[in-house]
Amino acid sequence: MKNKLHVVGIQADLVWENPSENLKYFEDIITDLPTTTDLVVLPEMFTTGFTMQPNNLAEPITGSSITWMKKLAQKFDFAITGSLVIEENNKFFNRLIFVHPSGKIDTYDKRHSFTLAGEHKVYTSGKELLTIDYKGWKIRPLICYDLRFPVWARNTKNYDLLIYMANWPITRIKAWDTLLKARAIENMSYTIGVNRTGFDANNYQYSGNSIIVDFLGDELSSLEENGVGTISAVLKKKNQNKVREKLGFLNDKDAFSIDF
Repeated sequence: MKNKLHVVGIQADLVWENPSENLKYFEDIITDLPTTTDLVVLPEMFTTGFTMQPNNLAEPITGSSITWMKKLAQKFDFAITGSLVIEENNKFFNRLIFVHPSGKIDTYDKRHSFTLAGEHKVYTSGKELLTIDYKGWKIRPLICYDLRFPVWARNTKNYDLLIYMANWPITRIKAWDTLLKARAIENMSYTIGVNRTGFDANNYQYSGNSIIVDFLGDELSSLEENGVGTISAVLKKKNQNKVREKLGFLNDKDAFSIDF
């Protein structure tokens, strides 16, 4: 078990539906990250922005963007995660990809489609939660709109880190700020939220507000509104476990099942 995990999130002004430009931007930043970095978190649909036109943008699971992720993970000996537009069996998915330094891939399909934007009409929603084992840490990765649904994030598997990646617009940024801390507090888990900034082709504005908080909801790292760059924190599992054991809140949680 590794007690400490150095996590970095990259907040970017995504270039609309332009994977090559976005990959170049992220690679330039990643190249300069500290050698102690264990995990890099990118925004939702980090190669394209939140597009509802996947036909000419979707990639297979063996596509160039995942090859790029594998290359960087192996070169810098860290894990990297973000969501992409993926095509599989003639269906489109908003799919989170988690690449280990070894090249191993874990995937999660966004469960809660953002119906306000018609995402449910374009992308197939997932039905499976993912818990990733990485360097002795259990990680629960989720995507954007999933943040509004606390049952889906409930810490029934004793995970250590909760991840949200998003294209969350400025008009509802108060919910983003509030719910990230709520999810951390109720699940007694380190939580990182990585959002984009700038404007997309639909003229929706994104302010970023990426943040890392601890298991009590206290801020560890954040970016100024509308800024670009990184958030970074060294997470300490022993500290989290000590507080969980002392307070015992997770022991008192309700049992439940999820129907589809």
